[in-house]
Amino acid sequence: MWEIILAAGWPIWPLIFASIIAVAIIVERFWALRASVVTPDRLLQEVQHWLTQGGITKETLARLEQHSLLGKVFASALANANHSREVTKEAIEETGRAVAHQLEQYLPTLGTIATIAPLLGLLGTVIGMVELFGSFTNSGHDVAQFARGISVALYNTAAGIVVAVPAMITYRYFRSKVDSFLVDMEQQAIKLVEIIHGDR
Repeated sequence: MWEIILAAGWPIWPLIFASIIAVAIIVERFWALRASVVTPDRLLQEVQHWLTQGGITKETLARLEQHSLLGKVFASALANANHSREVTKEAIEETGRAVAHQLEQYLPTLGTIATIAPLLGLLGTVIGMVELFGSFTNSGHDVAQFARGISVALYNTAAGIVVAVPAMITYRYFRSKVDSFLVDMEQQAIKLVEIIHGDR
């Protein structure tokens, strides 16, 4: 591996740095975007049970906020349960925006890496081609420099693709997962508002 890095030249280092960041984000997002952390099963039923058993206390709200991201949305709705339906919905929307931002954390960076990795690879290719053509002189050509130019060009092209493809696949996957979570949370929040205001 070290020999490949040396053969690829200095243009490979930005790609290595980008790949490390991408792997870190992918691992972190796989951990953070688990259903048990975002939208746990049966949370709405539990909240409905608490409401029928005598209401919600400050301690319950605090516990609900710490429970999950959906719990944060529910807690904001319950904290405004004594107000009108419109006020409750506004509180949910406010919290929902903060939760959406939390779900999308680091995804723009991952998308940027997926976009720029091929360009970094192309930069390495161009630098390799410059080295390659620089090997030709009036007295012939430098075989070692010619070979180095080819290796720099090819290794950087390949590295750019290797970094970009997994980054783009996981970026699209996480975007889809976040959208799915947001739709699910919105539907459950609407059900909770209907429960609070006696429509269910």
